[in-house]
Amino acid sequence: MKSGGAKWGACRPGRTCNAAPMEKMTRRGAVLAMAAGVGTTVFVPSLAAEEKKLWAKSFLGKKGPALVVEKWLGPEPKREGRWMLIDFWATWCGPCKKAIPELNAFHKRFGDRLVVVGISDEAEEVVRKMKTPTIEYFQAIDPAKRTSKEYGVSGIPHVVVLDPDGIVRWEGYPLLEGHELSAKVIEGLLPAKKE
Repeated sequence: MKSGGAKWGACRPGRTCNAAPMEKMTRRGAVLAMAAGVGTTVFVPSLAAEEKKLWAKSFLGKKGPALVVEKWLGPEPKREGRWMLIDFWATWCGPCKKAIPELNAFHKRFGDRLVVVGISDEAEEVVRKMKTPTIEYFQAIDPAKRTSKEYGVSGIPHVVVLDPDGIVRWEGYPLLEGHELSAKVIEGLLPAKKE
């Protein structure tokens, strides 16, 4: 996903989400904000390209936990034998909403090879009440947070891309500078398109 030059921190459940760009925040300011517990988890910009920060357990190269949902908010996708992208998100999370247009684009471009699923732990009426941005991919809710707990998600958005065998091939915060989830990254993961 394109970060658009802005540096974003992950939203943390139960906290205020600092969804404002951090372009003018100095390294010292970011460290002080983290130390003071201001807003949400933020990352120090100078570290972004050096290491990939995860707000979840790592399952990279391993079988990921099964996707368990309480309810699909539309048709349930056919997942067997297909690649799948799972986006853990919430309506109150600014970076989550910023990622939706790019996820829509992934759904349109790679939909024949990749199932894109957004899963929220919010109530159905809360998710359905959000009108913009419009979500064009598969949506589900799980207020019990079963899948989220299995992945150890502590900050959102968090995305995992699984191959048809359920092995995690990409994971992380999709807007993290230097580690963005992009169409090029997805194209490199998926098998070649059949003619």
